[in-house]
Order: sequence, then C-alpha cells, then structure tokens
Amino acid sequence: MMDYKGYKAQIDFDNDAGIFVGAVINTRDGITFTGRSVDELRKAFRDAVDDYLAMACDMAGNTEQPYSGKLAIRVNPMLHRAIATCAEREGKSVAAWVADQLTEATGINAVKAG
Repeated sequence: MMDYKGYKAQIDFDNDAGIFVGAVINTRDGITFTGRSVDELRKAFRDAVDDYLAMACDMAGNTEQPYSGKLAIRVNPMLHRAIATCAEREGKSVAAWVADQLTEATGINAVKAG
C-alpha cells in the first residue's frame, strides 16, 4: 500500500511483463501507474496523483477527492442498540462490527487505512 496526498494505491506485480502495476483505490476515477523498480513505481505514483490534481485545476476542480475511509451514518435508536449488542457479543467496537458487516455485504476485503 502506498499513500500520497491522501490517495492510497494498491500494488500488484505483473510477472509476465516484469513490472509493478499500481492503482489508486480510494477514488472512483481510474488512476493507474507502473514501474520496473520500487523507486520508479513510487515516482510514477506521485506523478500520476500530481497530474490528476493538475487536471482538476484545468477542469475547475471536477475531479474526485479521495475517500477518507470515514463514514458517518444515522440510524434509529433501536437499531443502534441492536448493533451495539451484536458488537459487544463479538467483543468488537461498534465501528469494527459495522465495518465487518459492510465488508461482508459488499464482498470487498477490508484495506487497513493509514
């Protein structure tokens, strides 16, 4: 995982091509980059984010800000109590329990922020 200016990137290695392939994961806009070494990959990531942000200026700020990983929701008090009870039963905080439930519901593996 790489982080630059609030944008987080997931890195994979393409064995056939012999290159690292990165994609920014906390935005819906497709920001990708590649590199043959860690240093080259790191520079490509920073350049890709900087280019994206420069494009935002050219487009009057019409690019998407990175997702923070924080989600504030409102629920009725009965649901809140039920969630807290379930979380306590599993020995988790409410936030951790809700994150686990959302991960399961969406099929997306949790990526540790920060």
